[in-house]
Amino acid sequence: MPTGRKRSPPATRRRALELIAWSPDGMTEAMLLAHDLTVETLVDLIRAGLATAEAERVMAGGRAIEVARARDLK
Repeated sequence: MPTGRKRSPPATRRRALELIAWSPDGMTEAMLLAHDLTVETLVDLIRAGLATAEAERVMAGGRAIEVARARDLK
């Protein structure tokens, strides 16, 4: 069923999974973006049931900010 959205290439999805699996605490969205991975790639992995993402609050510069952290399904 076409959604009108382009899927990430398999090599990109595999690289994203490798990065997420490598980090025991998962990776933040910012960390994935720093590795040239897109939010769409992360969404593809979550929809395929290969990863999860959760929002959490962290302190940065004395202020609480909300970040998304991705983890693999082991």
